[in-house]
Amino acid sequence: MTDVTRADVCAAAIADAFSEDGEIFASPMGLLPTLGVRLAKLTSNPDLVISDGESLFLAGVPPLFAKGDVVEGWIPFRRVFDVVAHGRRHVMMGATQVDRHGNQNISAIGDWRQPTRQLLGSRGAPGNTVNNRTSYWVPKHSTRVLVEQVDVVSGVGPQRAKEAGPAAARFNDIHRVVTNLAVLDVGGPGDTLRLRSVHPGVTVDQVREATGFDLDVPTDLPTTRDPSAEELILIKEMLDPKGLRFKEVPRDEVAR
Repeated sequence: MTDVTRADVCAAAIADAFSEDGEIFASPMGLLPTLGVRLAKLTSNPDLVISDGESLFLAGVPPLFAKGDVVEGWIPFRRVFDVVAHGRRHVMMGATQVDRHGNQNISAIGDWRQPTRQLLGSRGAPGNTVNNRTSYWVPKHSTRVLVEQVDVVSGVGPQRAKEAGPAAARFNDIHRVVTNLAVLDVGGPGDTLRLRSVHPGVTVDQVREATGFDLDVPTDLPTTRDPSAEELILIKEMLDPKGLRFKEVPRDEVAR
């Protein structure tokens, strides 16, 4: 499909990350994650439970930043922690840094005792990663983001969770890392990041050059799939007719 953009491919890849979750609360954080989750709800996983990002469970699937026309439940902020602890949730967060072992940083850049940049802070990342399936969205794959070791651990990767003991490791599930170049998981040696697919038009060498550590690459590496004709219609005409997705992955990042 010549009219497929890299942003469309990323939306479909994010949808695929949620496709086999069944009836679970999807918590996307950010524009492309929200688009991908809503795409999954309309296609591969209609049982997904979605919200407006604030306090309402939605029965319908509205466009990005539009109000839901059908509300099926209420989830005030205090109830979110009950859902986190219960575990029936898949969260996709952003990441300022992700390292070889799947640890995430959204806290600070530099030495934690005197950082050069203060970020959001760990917020819900520790609780998410020890209680819920967790994925990450990285709109700009680079050596500044994909690093050997994060400066501060906010989200906990599988190796560190195992070292902390059964309470941390039991439900730790770093599922996918979707970037503007590729899809990764933690299926490499010693639970390290592994390349699952490269997006159309991207080479393995390009991904390696944009990664700050030696990335595990399987021998028979597939290309990330293009969205189907149905998915493209949903993306372009229903979910994101204003093209907001191009704010994260520019239109000139083509899929071919």
